[in-house]
Amino acid sequence: MLRALQRALLRFPFSASSPGVISLRIYALQYAEPPLLEVFYDRPAGIDTVIQAAAEFRGGDCGYLVGGYWDLWQRDGGWRLTPAPVLLGCYGPEFENDIGDQLRFELGLDSHFLPRPGLPESAPKVKSNIRSVLRLAQELDQALPVLKRRLWTESGEDFAARLRSLAG
Repeated sequence: MLRALQRALLRFPFSASSPGVISLRIYALQYAEPPLLEVFYDRPAGIDTVIQAAAEFRGGDCGYLVGGYWDLWQRDGGWRLTPAPVLLGCYGPEFENDIGDQLRFELGLDSHFLPRPGLPESAPKVKSNIRSVLRLAQELDQALPVLKRRLWTESGEDFAARLRSLAG
């Protein structure tokens, strides 16, 4: 499990202006339990540092949450490529996990990946953000034995259908 976490972190495109890991939380059994370990790094930590800390809590009943940033086009007055928070979850087979996945990337708000009506310049920026997700999926396919992928959004809606309806 930690090997998969390490491979995923090595392939992840951390932000150029904020590279590396900013937090690590490790839970046993389920999220309702207090964390076994919770570390917020003053400066972004390297992947080896994070894996070394996580190795002290090996177990099929553990969930590992790694926080960092990656660069996405965001609008704040104007369009800029800026760091957006990301959370990588890696779950042991005995960890209580709502959807039963082993590796999860929480890549930010839906709005980073949906065109904004009334802002015609948003389409190329959103396309670039989506290409970043597709590139990440391709990188992970090469690094890990991926059996299935699921594109999920916090709204619970089918994200691909939302994209098609906005493009249509």
